[in-house]
Amino acid sequence: MLNGWLTGYRADGETEAADVARMTRLAAEEQNPWARSLPLHFTASSVVVHPPTRRVLLRWHPRLERWLQVGGHGDPGESDPLAIALREAAEETGLHDLAPWPDASLRHAVLCDVPATATEPAHAHADLRFVLATGHPDLIAPEEERAPLRWLSLDEAAAVAGDTNLRDTLGRLEPLFAAQSGARRTPRQP
Repeated sequence: MLNGWLTGYRADGETEAADVARMTRLAAEEQNPWARSLPLHFTASSVVVHPPTRRVLLRWHPRLERWLQVGGHGDPGESDPLAIALREAAEETGLHDLAPWPDASLRHAVLCDVPATATEPAHAHADLRFVLATGHPDLIAPEEERAPLRWLSLDEAAAVAGDTNLRDTLGRLEPLFAAQSGARRTPRQP
């Protein structure tokens, strides 16, 4: 399943190409590349958007103390990154109408270093990122009080993302929003 997502994916630049190559090796070499016990394991995440307002939803991550996209680890037996991203997004946002937008394409593949805690050693995530849309942005309900949610413009989201790889993911949204706006203005041909 993972190799199918990675084989069809077009990396943007040398760094991402190297990350995708490392992810492809991980998928081929590990029986369960989602296992949290591995020093590098897969995760799946998404940027949730409300296309009519061109806003993105970010979640405060208490452990890392920064605003991030929603997502996380696969549960035992899960192996489809899009299904994991959808489940995680629904759990973390309370939104139950989420759907891939504008299609189900993988939008960003990135390696993320995760610092050690008292209970977990430092490790890395091979994160597969998607874009999901909601038609009901006012129905957000944070999973927990320590992890609030915020709707932001792309510029606001990029500002709070700072100098992280989330900023790169957010940069991939503008062409999607522009294409959607162009599609709405283009008259249908008879």
